[in-house]
Amino acid sequence: MQLNTIKPAEGAKHAKRRVGRGIGSGLGKTAGRGHKGQKSRSGGFHKVGFEGGQMPLQRRLPKRGFVSLAKGQSQEVRTSELNGLPVDEIDALALLQAGLINQHARSVKVVLSGNVERPLKIRGLLVTKGAKAAIEAAGGSITE
Repeated sequence: MQLNTIKPAEGAKHAKRRVGRGIGSGLGKTAGRGHKGQKSRSGGFHKVGFEGGQMPLQRRLPKRGFVSLAKGQSQEVRTSELNGLPVDEIDALALLQAGLINQHARSVKVVLSGNVERPLKIRGLLVTKGAKAAIEAAGGSITE
């Protein structure tokens, strides 16, 4: 098989409807556009959502919801990711240098996921209850 020999299956393609080609075709004279009115004329159409001057639906309904500007400013770090850091004192700067958070992070929270294998000193980060218990159980400390 070659690309220039590919054809659609038999009966899959229909001939395009030819409107305005005489009374016998069933689509002569007005060519399926009906009589009079904006939509019957050439070039006569309107923008999407236009309702003939009536207040359109998207303007009748109330506005809802919003896009939070604070989205992406808080980030989470797993306890299993802290094990791989070369430093024992962990703060936002150490996480940023390690590539665990991005530079737009305003607040960072440590969440429990995996186990803590060595004593860590967490400084200036938010910590969940479970993560706090795991860090303290491994001999680490948390200062806020």
